[in-house]
Amino acid sequence: MTLFQHPRASWLDPATGNLRDQADLMRAMAAHQVVLLGETHDVAEIHRWQLHVTAYLHGLKPHLAVGYEMFPRRLQPELDLWVAGAYSTAAFLEAVRWHEVWGFDPELYLPLFHFCRQQRVRMLALNCHRPLVTRVGKEGWAAIPEDERDGLTPAAAATPAYRDYLFAITGGGGPARTATNAQDPAFDRFVRAQQTWDRAFACNIARVLDAPDPPLVVGIIGRGHLEFGHGTPFQLRDLGVRQVAVLLPTDKDQHEAGAVAGIAEAIFRLDQPEPPSTFRARRDRPG
Repeated sequence: MTLFQHPRASWLDPATGNLRDQADLMRAMAAHQVVLLGETHDVAEIHRWQLHVTAYLHGLKPHLAVGYEMFPRRLQPELDLWVAGAYSTAAFLEAVRWHEVWGFDPELYLPLFHFCRQQRVRMLALNCHRPLVTRVGKEGWAAIPEDERDGLTPAAAATPAYRDYLFAITGGGGPARTATNAQDPAFDRFVRAQQTWDRAFACNIARVLDAPDPPLVVGIIGRGHLEFGHGTPFQLRDLGVRQVAVLLPTDKDQHEAGAVAGIAEAIFRLDQPEPPSTFRARRDRPG
C-alpha cells in the first residue's frame, strides 16, 4: 500500500502524491470557469480555508463570483442587496431566513459573506426550492411539470460509480433504507434526491456562465457533491461546462494512494484548532 505524506499547510496532488506550489496552483485555478471548494459544513477551519482560497483567486481574477449551496435561488435578490450594502448583518440573516433555510452556525460563514460585501464580489444562490428535492426523489423528474422545476433541467443519470460512492458514504442512504447494494432500485429515491441538489448547483452556475463576460465562479458546496468528479462536476459537464476544478481540505497527515486518486485537483492540509460546531437550528441533511 502506497501512502502519500501530507505536511500541514501544503497542497497535495492526489494523482501523484507530489506537493504543489500554491502560487502555481492558484494561477492554474484562476484559468478555469469554475473552482469548487468542498466543505464539511460544521468545521470552522474549512470555512477559513475557503475564505483564504477565494481571496487569493480574487487577487488573480477580480471578475469573480461566489456561489453558495446554502441559499435557494429565490433568495438571489437578498444576496444582491447584502453585497450592495443594504442590510446589517442581523437583517441579512433574517432576510435570507438563515436558521430556517440552512441552520448551521452563521458565524462559520459570515467572514466569507463579509468578504464578498467588502470587495463587492457577487454572491450567487445555487440551491433550489427544498420541496422539489423531495418530489423528485419520490416521483422522478418526469412527474414534475416543467414550470414547477425551479428553473432546473433534469439531472443526467447517475453513473454506477456515483451510486457506489453515495452508498458507501451514507450506509445505503440512511438507517430507514432497505437497499442491499448501490444498484438496488430501493436506493433510487435517495440518489434522485441527491442529484437534484447536484443539478441545481450546476444549473445555477451554468446560467451565470452563459451571460456575457462571465466571471470565474467559486462554488461553496458540501464535499459529498464534488468528490471524484461525481455530483455537481458531472452535471456541469453534462451542461457543457468543461473547465471545472475541485479543491478539497483535509486534516489527515497521510493518504492511501488508491483512496484519493481522482478525488480532486488538489487537497490542502489543515490544522484542527477546535472541534466541529455543535450549533444546529434544524435537523441536518446530507450534502
